[in-house]
Amino acid sequence: MCGIVGYIGHRQAYSVVVKGLQRLEYRGYDSAGVALLDGDLNVYKKQGKVATLHDFAKDQDIDANVGIGHTRWATHGVPSDRNAHPHVSNSGRLVMIHNGIIENYAAIKTELSKKGYTFNSDTDSEVFINFIEDIFQNTQVDLAEAVRLALTKVVGAYAIVILDKDNPDLVIAARKGSPLVVGLGKDEFFLASDATPIIEYTNEVVYLDDQEIAIIENKKLTIKNIEDVEMKPYIQKVDMELEAIEKGGYEHFMLKEIFEQPRSIGDCLRGRLNAQEGHLHLGGIHDYINKIKNADRILIIACGTSWHAGLVAEYIFEEFCRIPVEVEYASEFRYRNPVVGEKDVVIAISQSGETADTLAAIELAKSKGATILGVCNVVGSSIPRATHAGSYTHAGPEIGVASTKAFTAQISVLTMMALMIANKKGTLKESVYRNLLIELEAVPDKVAKCLDLNAQIELIAEKYKDASNCLYLGRGYNFPVALEGALKLKEISYIHAEGYPAAEMKHGPIALIDENMPVVFIATKDGSYEKIVSNIQEVKARKGQVIAVVTEGDTEIAAMADHIIEVPAAHEALMPLISVIPLQLLSYHIAVMRGCNVDQPRNLAKSVTVE
Repeated sequence: MCGIVGYIGHRQAYSVVVKGLQRLEYRGYDSAGVALLDGDLNVYKKQGKVATLHDFAKDQDIDANVGIGHTRWATHGVPSDRNAHPHVSNSGRLVMIHNGIIENYAAIKTELSKKGYTFNSDTDSEVFINFIEDIFQNTQVDLAEAVRLALTKVVGAYAIVILDKDNPDLVIAARKGSPLVVGLGKDEFFLASDATPIIEYTNEVVYLDDQEIAIIENKKLTIKNIEDVEMKPYIQKVDMELEAIEKGGYEHFMLKEIFEQPRSIGDCLRGRLNAQEGHLHLGGIHDYINKIKNADRILIIACGTSWHAGLVAEYIFEEFCRIPVEVEYASEFRYRNPVVGEKDVVIAISQSGETADTLAAIELAKSKGATILGVCNVVGSSIPRATHAGSYTHAGPEIGVASTKAFTAQISVLTMMALMIANKKGTLKESVYRNLLIELEAVPDKVAKCLDLNAQIELIAEKYKDASNCLYLGRGYNFPVALEGALKLKEISYIHAEGYPAAEMKHGPIALIDENMPVVFIATKDGSYEKIVSNIQEVKARKGQVIAVVTEGDTEIAAMADHIIEVPAAHEALMPLISVIPLQLLSYHIAVMRGCNVDQPRNLAKSVTVE
């Protein structure tokens, strides 16, 4: 959840670290802090955003070539100056930043307290650094070995970076369950939670694996595992442009990312789909085609928006491939005793590729012999490395906490996956398969047409910005879109919203409907169109306010709805890629009008790397 940045080299560390923290603020923004080492160790930290920290620190002593910084999403201890990172050991010699949770910190804290250690915060992280110091001071080992020994005894997740006041040429970092990347420059090194703060300086990186320790000393990088075996660093090139992580003239990252979807979906399809030639190929799963098409069952595991993408995929795989599909919350899957076999295929979906619950669910399914495929956006992240195979979405960096372009990219990849399997399995007529390829190739242009409705949707948002509740209803392929629309509204505007299958409205939610209740229907032309028309009539009979997303040219619903948003016609299996766009824009404009922080909604973080 938290964002960490570190630097050692010839530059001014403060500038590198603070700029990096600003780019990582989507990972956590309860508080921020830096530690700078240049003979003296100077630590500055403040509750609030990185800008608050910068205002406080800019007039302090910030001249140093070694530094670490942290932007926090609170787990242990409320957001405050005292709980902000970095945390300094009792002796004042060691300082650490930490992303993750140490589950056995209470027992460790009790033992350290008996030894005379005192604590200035409520965090598990301060306990962690003092635990390392205790080992360092009481054994005849160097600091890197003390860190390794400590890591063998802590339980939980971590990405840590440590500085030693007495050894300014040394930086030690380690990870387990939380991401950490080392950037390589000329006689300089960068550390960060992901590549976004690094790309300005270098495109050569090493992604640490779980239970690996990076030791940077005297301009040399050494990587060891927790068993003290030296590992050969695997250097990767990061394919990311600096412009991709800037706002590019948009007021918010979320709006930029909504408007990037014609391109991001196109990038996802590019090189994989050629409708004119009837060609569709996902190289990442090619070697597992037979396993997938002969699977007893497909299990999709995900969280949040990715779970909604998985629900869309359930409809698509079952209809086209005729394989049973179950969609599971990763957080529930991992804590029960699921029935998983060797003929099951598990598809794990995650924008960041670092979602802790999804990673744990993958390991559980692997232990039972299942084949694991990943659908992720971030190259080099943990899930692609933990799965047997998979496909990247190629959506580009998504900075806004509320996922938009990642959702449509995930559905695009999953749709291609299903069509590829169906074609190999022979469960789709060739003519239908070809037509679906043509339809899929046309989606980016249709999404662009939806974006032209932005001004109209902004006017609708003005009318409903003060609502306290909202209901989203859809059927079939559009039911997951209703869930996603409701999630977007609640997470960025703080309006209570619920998504339901439209037919289920009569089994409870209809009791809420009155003249003050806006009800959003995703009511495009499909096999259940007549049924959803009846559902709209039921809402209008109770004086509900109806906002309907309809297919272009629809006159029947237009005659009864309070507002209609017309989107281009498409095959119903592909409609979620199109019908979700107006819902993203509606949520965005309502949140802006309510004065909410659209890119960094309260209590949320982009990458959920803790349980």
